[in-house]
Amino acid sequence: MSISEASPAQNSEIELSLSAKLEALLFVSGEPVATAQLAAALDVAPSVIERGLNELDASLSSRGLRLQRNAGRSQLTTAPQLAELVEHFLGLEATSHLSRAALETLAIIAYQQPVTRPQIDSIRGVNSDSMMKSLLHKNLILESGRADGPGRPILYSTTPEFLQHFGLNSILEMPPLAAPEEAESKQDELLKG
Repeated sequence: MSISEASPAQNSEIELSLSAKLEALLFVSGEPVATAQLAAALDVAPSVIERGLNELDASLSSRGLRLQRNAGRSQLTTAPQLAELVEHFLGLEATSHLSRAALETLAIIAYQQPVTRPQIDSIRGVNSDSMMKSLLHKNLILESGRADGPGRPILYSTTPEFLQHFGLNSILEMPPLAAPEEAESKQDELLKG
């Protein structure tokens, strides 16, 4: 007899796996959930939740959802490969594109986070105020605190929406930065070729 054929009384006796319970909690949550909050809800240790989240992540890899993890919080999201299908189904406008300057600013923040605006300006060599406002408005970055230095400048970091926009499950999935010598040699090769 399958689960669907079982009576309601029999269904209540079937114990679901930890990953199934986590999937249900994350499904009904509209925002990322802290590991500690999941542990409290299921009355288990955070280490048990981490194992369950890893199991859930593995089981979702061939399905239409993904487990996105960032800063100790987890959330279910649509698989990035299905974004166009979902946008069409929901009648949403195509994802807005970011300018080269916005992408440059966002890359600096993603790789250097947490980072201050003066640090970003120093790396870019130009004022980044308008790019920062645009990225804040698009919810791709957020104010994540204040630096200890003079004037206590605001620190900026990426958001879970940043991960969603770029189809990442974690900031750790970002490609490594090329060393300056490697980047220069690749540019030289392109110019010669």
